[in-house]
Amino acid sequence: YKIIKSGDGEKLEHGDFVKFQYKLTYKDSVVMSTYGVLPAFDQVDSVGRFHDFSELLTKLKVGDSVVTYQYADSMQKTSQFGMPPYLKKGEKQMATLKIIKVFKNKGGVIGRELAFADYQTDLNNFRNKELNDIKKYLDSKNISAQKVNNSVYMVMEKEGTGRSADSGLMVGVKYSGKNFEGKYFDSNVDSTKQTMAHPLETFYFVSKKEGAIQGMLEAITSFKVGSKGTLYIPSSLAYGPQGSMPVIKPYENLIFEIEVVEVKEAPKEQPGMPPGGGY
Repeated sequence: YKIIKSGDGEKLEHGDFVKFQYKLTYKDSVVMSTYGVLPAFDQVDSVGRFHDFSELLTKLKVGDSVVTYQYADSMQKTSQFGMPPYLKKGEKQMATLKIIKVFKNKGGVIGRELAFADYQTDLNNFRNKELNDIKKYLDSKNISAQKVNNSVYMVMEKEGTGRSADSGLMVGVKYSGKNFEGKYFDSNVDSTKQTMAHPLETFYFVSKKEGAIQGMLEAITSFKVGSKGTLYIPSSLAYGPQGSMPVIKPYENLIFEIEVVEVKEAPKEQPGMPPGGGY
């Protein structure tokens, strides 16, 4: 590794929580980056990331900027996840890292709690930025939409007359999902819009609770059986910094066209049962 800019802040120590920016590049392509979006947070000593630079953290201080090269052969031997799929034997990727802030356990104040509060502030600011970007998109397309729960923009194309999708109820929907460039990535009503083939079956989740991305969980309470609408969901309430590669990019806002076809009582939770997944 090489320090390309030396800071004058506090030194990072075992157990500290740290806020940082990073960018991972492979050849001429940016694999992932926190610049312009949300900074990353982590605890000094954490291990196992495929872009792993955790061993360097105790050598750094606030304000430092570092560049490091990670070689495929070494990653194959030392990372619990092995090599990233795009990295071939003998190749390398470059990671740049900038330490922004450190949160320490001092005077009864817990660093984890300070880091979490700082993250929540950043997340709220970023979500507001995403919502502003979505509003600009809607205005440019002359689309009249309402904001639901201060989290998602919605256009209701057809008002339903059936049971409301209230919190805690099982909701069955038909959906098609696409990005803001109009490219579809999934659907349970049209197989030509699927990236990965699967049966055209109704998708079920529990309103406001689990089984879908957060943006859909938040917005679905505005729907009844028979309702049709379009949701414009910020990435912070969808797949966030991870995305769902290669179909959904990190920090990608999404559009879902949905129709509620069923609302019923949710099955009683069984002890030890994990929450459902899906869109």
